[in-house]
Amino acid sequence: ALPIFLDGIAVQPMMKGGREVIVGATTDPQFGPMVMFGLGGIYVEAIKDVSFRLAPLSLFDAKSMIAEIKSVALLKGMRGELPSDIDSIVDVILRVSCLMADFPVIRELDLNPVMVFGAGEGCVALDARISLEQKK
Repeated sequence: ALPIFLDGIAVQPMMKGGREVIVGATTDPQFGPMVMFGLGGIYVEAIKDVSFRLAPLSLFDAKSMIAEIKSVALLKGMRGELPSDIDSIVDVILRVSCLMADFPVIRELDLNPVMVFGAGEGCVALDARISLEQKK
């Protein structure tokens, strides 16, 4: 493990409302960096509704990842609920793709949950984890 030194703590306000999604990535030994998107939070293990692409992603790739999950109707708004800010999800997916493509030292990256608010209101990563390749 890398030596990490902490100096203090940060307290942030509790985020309420919105939908929880996950954006993650891993480096496959044969295929290279891969980006993952799906319904997040407590549902990610139970539902396993995710999509994968090889990085670097195009705008079309990121939009397709969102469109192809089974639970996309939840993000588009259903039964009177407002749609989620899908453009902000696309932005996060593309940024994770760039990180993975530009920094091969990143072995894994998980943003879970990413709280997505209503259309035009953006999203916030509530928890993040990055694993780096160990020097040999």
